[in-house]
Amino acid sequence: MRTSQRIAAVTAACALAGGALYGAGAATAGQSTANSTHEPYNIGLLVKDIDTYYGTTADSDGVYQASPDSPYAKDLARIDADARNWIDKAARKAHKHGEKPAVVFDIDDTLLLSLDYEKRYNYTYNSTTWNDYVNRADRPAVFGSPELVRYADSKGVEVFYNSGLSEAQRAGAVENLKKIGADVNLDAGHMFLKDKAAPPAYLSDCATPGTWNCTTVQYKAGTREHIEDDLGYDIIANFGDQYSDLDGGHADRTYKLPNPTYFVS
Repeated sequence: MRTSQRIAAVTAACALAGGALYGAGAATAGQSTANSTHEPYNIGLLVKDIDTYYGTTADSDGVYQASPDSPYAKDLARIDADARNWIDKAARKAHKHGEKPAVVFDIDDTLLLSLDYEKRYNYTYNSTTWNDYVNRADRPAVFGSPELVRYADSKGVEVFYNSGLSEAQRAGAVENLKKIGADVNLDAGHMFLKDKAAPPAYLSDCATPGTWNCTTVQYKAGTREHIEDDLGYDIIANFGDQYSDLDGGHADRTYKLPNPTYFVS
């Protein structure tokens, strides 16, 4: 999920990053006077905290990976455990009442981890390098997410994907999801991507052919509304790493996955 609104990690992410924040204005070792009370958190320290949170290491190919023993992995495990319990309970209730339960997953940093890209480009975004990275289709899985996709499917829950990736990136996304084992409903009827050239009619309030004015929330909430109102499903759970993946309703429960590396409004 990358847009022109993408910005560097915000201060709120520091708490996730696993290290104690240096209070604004507090002197650190070697300083004789306090800093300005308006000085933001030091970006060098923030990057270190992010690395600690992910347990970032470079593998034998020089690709930055998260550690399965990291605070990040432990946070994901707690979220996954809660989500499985909820999916099981909500699916049984929906089937009992003759309803069609569904789950919706974002893709970037919800299913496919982009840590290597963030590290290599110093947490900045460039549409050309990002497109090349996506289309290489070799991102690792976000811990536990492919298993959660398959778990929902095993419970008779329809799996949908709602991503900020573009139509031009569809082939790379599908290939990558297959590689990590999230090979469930990867057809165009279940994977919704941005099509700015020919936006769907259900987004007509903010997009027309060749003109795209949808915010992330409008696009994602509008797609979920389409899944529920037009396709007849009840979205029992919606998963994303950004609050903009989750805002706007049309989901019984939302799950925010951790991501301290960027923010999409």
